[in-house]
Amino acid sequence: MSYDVIFVTGELFFDHPMSGVAILKRLLEKYGYSVAVIEQPQSSKDLTKFGKPNLFFGVTSGSIDSMVRNYTPLKKKREEDDFLDYDENVKDRAVIVYSNWIKEQFKDICIVLGGTEATLRRFTHYDYWDNKLRKSILLDSKSNILVYGNGEKQILEIAKRLKEKKDLTRIEGTCVISNEFPIGCKLLPSHDDVSKSKEKFIDMQNMLDNSSFLVQKVNDKFILQFPSPKYTSKDLDEYYEFPFTRKVPKTLRGFEFSVVTHRGCIGGCNFCSLKLIQGEKIISRSEDSILREINLLVKHPSFKGNIDDLGGPSANMYGMDCEKCSSGKCIVCKNLDRSQKKLISLLKKINKIEGIKHTYIRSGIRFDLTNEEYIKQLISGGHIFNTLRIAPEHVDKNVLTLMNKNVDDLNKFISLFEKMQDKFNYKELSYYFMTAHPGSSMEEVEKLAKYMKKLKNVESVQIFIPTPMTNSTCMYYTGMDLKKNKIYVPYTYNEKKKQKNILFSKPL
Repeated sequence: MSYDVIFVTGELFFDHPMSGVAILKRLLEKYGYSVAVIEQPQSSKDLTKFGKPNLFFGVTSGSIDSMVRNYTPLKKKREEDDFLDYDENVKDRAVIVYSNWIKEQFKDICIVLGGTEATLRRFTHYDYWDNKLRKSILLDSKSNILVYGNGEKQILEIAKRLKEKKDLTRIEGTCVISNEFPIGCKLLPSHDDVSKSKEKFIDMQNMLDNSSFLVQKVNDKFILQFPSPKYTSKDLDEYYEFPFTRKVPKTLRGFEFSVVTHRGCIGGCNFCSLKLIQGEKIISRSEDSILREINLLVKHPSFKGNIDDLGGPSANMYGMDCEKCSSGKCIVCKNLDRSQKKLISLLKKINKIEGIKHTYIRSGIRFDLTNEEYIKQLISGGHIFNTLRIAPEHVDKNVLTLMNKNVDDLNKFISLFEKMQDKFNYKELSYYFMTAHPGSSMEEVEKLAKYMKKLKNVESVQIFIPTPMTNSTCMYYTGMDLKKNKIYVPYTYNEKKKQKNILFSKPL
């Protein structure tokens, strides 16, 4: 049997709504295309398993950049870290490796890149592991087209055009290589410009977004980014209601019965890549769609009564959809609906479904978007699995400003939570912090260590890792903030280790 589309992925494939390839496979099949998946190939011969696809190979390293997956923030191989249970078979720079293997085995076949690794390397980017700027991954992989962000609409359009033998230009949410400079675009500083000037690199960073027609010159070629398509609640309802089997790898069994409620993030954290993947707007599924999915889960033979996790990038952003502006600063906008009435209503309705014991929110919330009614529902409604996870990241105002997280008072939230905790049921908070971020010197670490001594349940302290195309990575590479003011950056492995060690050398 020949297949129309063959996906090559660095992750284990699982038929579940948390798997991007699974959603794309289900969607293509719905529209009449035959689809196969090759997972974690180890040689070019592995890619011949299903022969040559009729339309294209879809290539992804998965939900995580392969270099982030394979190396610690100190560039130590994770497989060599005695403290990690690491068992992965993803090649370094997997997207490039897989694409080159395909070219070895099949001539004149279309290669479509997608996933996090492709999305965040679509233009010139600083590569932490090479410690240098790299060109667009489109050039290194010699592929035909790159899908950035969530790719459902893009993948259908690509399949349709290839089937009809049409070209792949001007598909929303994609990037291609062109020999000609197009009209009507926003021109980024060229690869040559940003390679010579860190100020130009900052200029480029400040221009990056998903809603613009962006172009970057690289030698005698042009990388074209066409604006992202508009996704709606109706779209998400369709994608997440596919009849997934929900069989997952052992490592994900605690999230087998998770339910996705929305996409996007309005947080705008400078170290996070979400705004260049899912966008800066919230797109929520309809309440009816979520309830229909949960009613089906109750009938699943393996379901024991618990929704493992209900949410999205931040669980309590559900219902915060807004189309009133395009500023990208929703979290501080006066028009933002912070009441969380839609989410509270949804949680109450889920709890009334026969067969539901608990609906847990395990992946964390934005504490600066909470209120008394929401916390009351979390505690009294039994939505906290063991602890309620929050990520303050730091306590120093300067570091928080550079992180773009200096928006609310952590102490105020802790007091509110403790007040509600005493009133209803006793539950605890757990915390995530980050060190070695641009702006963090030993002085700021000492301040954070002093604060952490007051807390129980500090679950994680992460060393900042400069992932491609984020604002914080731009600061790390240039030694300047986004307004081109010089800032302190801890560069040496020795200092990064010292910063983390000082946070754990004192009683917490």
